[in-house]
Order: sequence, then C-alpha cells, then structure tokens
Amino acid sequence: MIIVLNGYPGVGKLSIGRELASVLGGRLLDIHSVYNIAFALTEFRSPEFRDAVEEVEAIAHKLVLRLPDAVPVVLTTVLAGDSDWARAEWDRIVALGNARPPFLVVHVHCDLDENIRRIQSPQRDEKRKPRDPDMARRNQRDGEVLAGFDAPHFLAIDTTGKTAMEAAQDIAAWAGAV
Repeated sequence: MIIVLNGYPGVGKLSIGRELASVLGGRLLDIHSVYNIAFALTEFRSPEFRDAVEEVEAIAHKLVLRLPDAVPVVLTTVLAGDSDWARAEWDRIVALGNARPPFLVVHVHCDLDENIRRIQSPQRDEKRKPRDPDMARRNQRDGEVLAGFDAPHFLAIDTTGKTAMEAAQDIAAWAGAV
C-alpha cells in the first residue's frame, strides 16, 4: 500500500505521516528526506536541483519496492499545478503506487488561521521547511489544484482542530475500508 499525503506547506503532512506510519506499522518517506539533499547542494529550481531530486527519488523508490508487500509506505508531497516538472513528479509517484497497490491519495488542508500558525512554527527550520505566512495566504487564496484529486482512491481531509494522531486515525480507518 502507498498512501500519498499531498498538501501545501504547513497543513500537517509530516506530523500526520509520522503518526500514520506508526498506526499502520509502515514506513514514511517525507518529501524533505528527498529534497533536502538538493536544497543543500544545488540552487533551488535549477536543472541541477531537479536532477538531484530525481536521482534521490529514484533511489528511494527502488528501496520502497524492495520492502515486503505487507509494509505500507506513507509519502508526503506538495504537488500542484500543471507544469512539466509537477506532471513528471506525479507520474513517478503514480508508477510507484501502481507497483505497490493499493494506491491511495489524501489531500491534507486546514483553515488559513491554523495554516499560518503551523507554518510559523520554529521546528520547521530543522527540515528546511518554509515558514512564510504569506505563502499560506497565497496558497489558500490562489493555490493551484493539488495533484491526485482524480485518483480512484481519494480522500480530502481538513485537519483544522485535529491532532496529527486524530487525522492519522481517520486516514487509517478510510484506508482500511478501501
């Protein structure tokens, strides 16, 4: 099983992903585990950045495919819009999901005030995560459509007022019914 948590920065994907992997007895592959090598060693959005992300991602996906089928994998990502990069990235995730069915997509969101509170958390610095409240405002106001809304197994979850564990339990219950 592959469960993709897709959502804009500061909505709780990593916190939920950690809890969900624990609840399911699975593994977590957070977007920052993949991207931080590129952030550390290349210029953001440069061809070298994209190459680094793709190479690290290929290694990670190869390792995911080596896990026993009974081990669920939770991925976190922020994929939206219709750029060549976003489409290619999403296609690689879908291919991974198809290789380890079922492939489940969860869009994670929360209301603006909660998103701003979360995105400003100092703990986000540890993972080189954005902390700009204006980013949350822009994403909530005019963010592009998140990838995966048309997946056969799709859930949208509002995490406003929920703990990460509560959201993880809701997702786990839904996943168990798929």
